[in-house]
Amino acid sequence: MTQSKVRVRFAPSPTGFMHLGNARTAICNWLYARHHGGVFVLRIEDTDRERSTPAAVQVIYEALRWLGLDWDEGPFLQSERFDLYRRRAEELVACGAAYRCYCTPEELEQRRREALAEKRNPKYDGRCRDRREPRAGIDPVIRFRMPDAGETVLEDRIQGRVVTPNEELDDLVLLRADGTPTYNFTVVVDDHEMGITLVLRGADHLSNTFRQLQIYRAFGWEPPAFAHQSLILGPDRTKLSKRHGAVSVLQYRDEGYLPEALVNALVRCGWSHGDEEVFSVPRLIELFDLDAVSSAPAVFDFEKLRNKYNAEHLRLASRERLAGLLRETLARRNGIVLDPADPRLGLLVDGLRERARTLVEMAEGARPLLAEEVAWDEAAARRHLQGEAADLLRALADRLETLPSFDRSAVMGVLDGLAAERGIKLGKVAQPARVALLGTAVSPPIDVVLAVLGRERVLARLRAGAARAAGG
Repeated sequence: MTQSKVRVRFAPSPTGFMHLGNARTAICNWLYARHHGGVFVLRIEDTDRERSTPAAVQVIYEALRWLGLDWDEGPFLQSERFDLYRRRAEELVACGAAYRCYCTPEELEQRRREALAEKRNPKYDGRCRDRREPRAGIDPVIRFRMPDAGETVLEDRIQGRVVTPNEELDDLVLLRADGTPTYNFTVVVDDHEMGITLVLRGADHLSNTFRQLQIYRAFGWEPPAFAHQSLILGPDRTKLSKRHGAVSVLQYRDEGYLPEALVNALVRCGWSHGDEEVFSVPRLIELFDLDAVSSAPAVFDFEKLRNKYNAEHLRLASRERLAGLLRETLARRNGIVLDPADPRLGLLVDGLRERARTLVEMAEGARPLLAEEVAWDEAAARRHLQGEAADLLRALADRLETLPSFDRSAVMGVLDGLAAERGIKLGKVAQPARVALLGTAVSPPIDVVLAVLGRERVLARLRAGAARAAGG
């Protein structure tokens, strides 16, 4: 099928959580479609009836929406297309490209063991290829008749020219005995029927492609272009897995990562643009294409995701959006419920985003500022609430009490003025104040702390801190 418009697809199997490899495939297909003004198709490959679940399908949808990947067509469910696959399989039988195989699983396993013992390729030996009579009591599978000689050549957009001898390809099953189709068959039928022009997927599918190309040839269909991205490796340069911390995409959301940060980090696994590292999604749409995708395996750096990409995207995000996300995180993780219009949210974003690496860190930093009671760090109190701190805190409280406005600029002016008047550095005022207000010597900027707490609580806590410093 000839197509003038780019059409790509993301076709996950709902048999587990959506992992980082799935996410990178989805992201790169989506970016390629958006870059070329094409179509992004979502297809759910749920032919595995035992392992595919509706809940896992919903997780895929939720993960894609969180990542910001909207689809133009679909979602198509392969489980709703079985009649199409059966009809296409019978077409191949009718033209001699496929045949019914009556070998039982036990017979196949016995032959496989014998082949391995004799150091032969344990592929199917083709004994049913020319069988015309059914076998009583056996429901047959439909197998594809692979060529016995020659080679299959793939001109891959990323991996280059890849060749495999046809004698290495076995007569794969197209339809199982119960009539359910297999992956290598459904993917060819669907990609043809949906007019897919490029199959962009992980290199773990490379070996499947030679079989799929033969099926295209048997139907007389023009295959799409293929591009196989290298595998993502963990820091130890082995295949990325759970032991590296590779978890469900949605767990990154729950741990306080921004979707654009994860998109940024995953696209950079095997793709580059000069020395740039941090990209907005619109910038990625503008730049992403296959010519800059490397065939070499790419290492996923979890520390860089946290400390570089997510930290940078927190700083780039709008104040309003981060305020909403911080509110959600506080409610989910800390049980702190704030009104969406609460002005403290914006102040917290201003004070916390510069040093935080995740939304969870921002929420942890905000928690003491929203607590009703001060939780004292005794070591900090002993160090900063003693001697002249009592007089400083009383003087600070008196000046703040008379301020016409209690905004960040006004309270900062009082702090600076008191430090200048006493001939001391700002920190000599700010640190006792910070401990008196929050019980800890570590916090967001002191003017943010004062503005978030508000005049009433600030005055009460400063005077309580002064009493403690004075030994009262």
